[in-house]
Amino acid sequence: MNNGDLEGGGDEAFHAKGGRKYSPVRPHDRAVLEMSSMDPGSSSSDSHSSIRKIKVGTQGKLDSEGREGSVPDNDGVNGLHREHKLELFGFDSLVNILGLKSMTAEQIPAPSSPRDSEDVSITNGHPKPSDVKMGTMMGVFVPCLQSILGIIYYIRFSWIIGMGGIGESLLLVSFCGLCTFLTGISLSAIATNGAMKGGGPYYLIGRALGPEVGVSIGLCFFLGNAVAGALYVLGAVETFLKALPSAGIFTAGVTGLSLESFKDNWSSDYQNTNSAGIPDAEGKVHWNFNALVGLFFPAVTGIMAGSNRSASLKDTQRSIPIGTLAATLATTGLYLVSVFLFGAVATRDKLLTDRLLTATIAWPFPAIIHIGIILSTLGAALQSLTGAPRLLAAIANDDILPVLNYFKVGDGSEPNIATLFTSIICMGCVIIGNLDLITPTVTMFFLLCYTGVNLSCFLLDLLDAPSWRPRWKFHHWSLSLLGASLCIVIMFLISWSFTVVSLALASLIYYYVSIKGKAGDWGDGFKSAYFQLALRSLRSLGANQVHPKNWYPIPLIFCRPWGKLPENVPCHPKLADFANCMKKKGRGMSIFVNILDGDYHERAEDAKAACKQLDTYINYKNCEGVAEIVVAPNMTEGFRGIVQTMGLGNLKPNIVVMRYPEIWRRENLKEIPARFVGIINDCIVANKAVVIVKGLDEWPNEYQRQYGTIDLYWIVRDGGLMLLLSQLLLTKESFESCKIQVFCIAEEDSDAEGLKVDVKKFLYDLRMQAEVIVITIKSWDVQTEGGSQQDESLEAFTAAQQRVAGYLAEIKAAAEKEGTPLMADGKPVVVNEQQAEKFLYTTLKLNSTILRYSRMAAVVLVSLPPPPVSHPAYCYMEYMDLLVENVPRLLMVRGYRRDVVTLFT
Repeated sequence: MNNGDLEGGGDEAFHAKGGRKYSPVRPHDRAVLEMSSMDPGSSSSDSHSSIRKIKVGTQGKLDSEGREGSVPDNDGVNGLHREHKLELFGFDSLVNILGLKSMTAEQIPAPSSPRDSEDVSITNGHPKPSDVKMGTMMGVFVPCLQSILGIIYYIRFSWIIGMGGIGESLLLVSFCGLCTFLTGISLSAIATNGAMKGGGPYYLIGRALGPEVGVSIGLCFFLGNAVAGALYVLGAVETFLKALPSAGIFTAGVTGLSLESFKDNWSSDYQNTNSAGIPDAEGKVHWNFNALVGLFFPAVTGIMAGSNRSASLKDTQRSIPIGTLAATLATTGLYLVSVFLFGAVATRDKLLTDRLLTATIAWPFPAIIHIGIILSTLGAALQSLTGAPRLLAAIANDDILPVLNYFKVGDGSEPNIATLFTSIICMGCVIIGNLDLITPTVTMFFLLCYTGVNLSCFLLDLLDAPSWRPRWKFHHWSLSLLGASLCIVIMFLISWSFTVVSLALASLIYYYVSIKGKAGDWGDGFKSAYFQLALRSLRSLGANQVHPKNWYPIPLIFCRPWGKLPENVPCHPKLADFANCMKKKGRGMSIFVNILDGDYHERAEDAKAACKQLDTYINYKNCEGVAEIVVAPNMTEGFRGIVQTMGLGNLKPNIVVMRYPEIWRRENLKEIPARFVGIINDCIVANKAVVIVKGLDEWPNEYQRQYGTIDLYWIVRDGGLMLLLSQLLLTKESFESCKIQVFCIAEEDSDAEGLKVDVKKFLYDLRMQAEVIVITIKSWDVQTEGGSQQDESLEAFTAAQQRVAGYLAEIKAAAEKEGTPLMADGKPVVVNEQQAEKFLYTTLKLNSTILRYSRMAAVVLVSLPPPPVSHPAYCYMEYMDLLVENVPRLLMVRGYRRDVVTLFT
């Protein structure tokens, strides 16, 4: 196939949906990228007008203007139409993979993906020329080698051997080398698990451990690189000052390769030194193995130099592992050989006093080594001063922290502001002027970064998600864990105080990012861990019922309003406040659901938008919950589907929470009674508890403190749900000043005192503090006592009595006229008028009792009576209206067939 051409795309094919731009495919890659779209309902005859096809093939000839040639259309319109007919059914990729070229009547090469770390881009017919990419040697190995073989090797390594001896120096090199080698293995695994963008280790850690960890460690790594620039500058200055007065030939203390010197220098000789590192019995600086680790470790850093250049590499997934590990092994081997070499060519006194021993023993001219050290260190300093700003710009471009927006740069632009900021940090460290003081600081930040890389690989390797498929196969989670442990051990060996400060700084940045940062979903390992933990926990719970000791309320918050809400308000503003009151210290999960009436295919996009809107509301209310939107033909069918299917295993909602429809009569919403009663009956059948909130408009938020009592009218056994809800209310700041009162309704001839003692004992065993009040009411008789009720509820009772009688007369008349059985809400009903009046009177007595004893209560909880089987929904709504009459804040609670509290430990 020849070069890529654009057929029928025009400018619209250049910009994908959302304005996303694509960078060019490399000329030597072979790929077939096809993008097709068809409006629903369009016929096949005009399908070619709505389809755009883009082919990117092997490199062809360039025309006189440098543009790639296009493939001639030999088939004309018919050939194009035939291809589009295949595209409509998604056959193209199958044809290409299987090589069934005869189906399309054209030669199509086997598809191949673009190289890793490159963005596949679609341009308007003219691929942009790609920059020259580097290979493994110049792109990774040499930069890592240059960074590792730095100033410490040239002006401090011989001194370290003199202080620690050959034996401990070998241990030191092996210990630090093992740490960086294990980190290199972890880096190789992560870097070969997908394309890399700018940012080097920050990009890897952030995508593996999340934006908070990535930004906190990335900023520390930036500081480490910035301070490392000062380290190299000070090394160059020190080399220059040492070289000037010693331009002659050095012979004092240099013995040449001597077995005697080797034996003398084998053991350590830790002693005090002055600030210049010269042995001095009165010196204030004392050296030991831990201090040498802090001084030497920057000599083995630099393994990230290759990953920092990922955008400039031809093949990141091949170059980074090979180049990084090869440079690590080569330099570690060189250090080990140098331990033997330096330990055998000079006396200990020479090793401790001649900081430029590498130049002293150089042949033929020491000046060449001096010049090389100065140029090398200045080059390394410039590398730090150019790499660190790009790291900072990469962090800023991820748009996680708004405070870093000043350091953002466009594609291809230089990070000038970040460079200036890095230079200021570097100059401040140069002013300190003490190389031995700066190196531990650099060490801590680099070790923190290496710890993050190892932990990232450890987490990804341990979780082994389907997306974890690194091309570098020589890795294991145990090696990454060992590497992370070594990093932490080295940090504490160097200085526990520096370690604590470094970890505190990273923690502060993490906390700041978690509060002020923008959410970034990078598919990090922690989310994978949460997901796998949830799955394993779900399997471990099994299908058995949860024991009452481990029972948590999982409320299903039904957001469907009974009336209309203002535009862009997904549910009642106080529903989330009430949902939070059902959790102890915020622990637990709430599921907010709503139902959109209509056809799923027509309203699928509306459901997505509504779900996003509801999720925003939940987050704004700081409520631990998830949003779910269901499209159904009507509310009844939708709710029945929800109560049957929502949740997994034992992690299913166990309480349905909804608002009481107080407006149904005021707004003449005649459909509400049947829906309301249907929801309650569905919950009973599905064995779900029910909590209905009346007075939701007045429900307090977390800042509105309530006083008074929480009154419970414990009429029927509900498994202790009402008691548990009252205790959960007390855990909230808004209700913590309230006290609980439990009202028990007893017959007149029952043992009231005995009942009170039993209830008190029961509450005591449940560890619940509450006052028990027993109310004795004799059997209610409508004929004898109905007219004698003289309280404020009587007017409501009379009105409800008249409405129920009128409604029953209406449906009876309709049934007689049509010659059908008594029907209500499309179902046959059997209603005894005397029984309906008895229900009303019972509700009247309960309402008047609540008003008599709980008028000043902060909230009242009462048992929810189940809807009578044979009564119309309208009658049940009248009963409920009479129950809640004049009670400002009421919770109607119905438990289910199990206990939620227990007496036992």
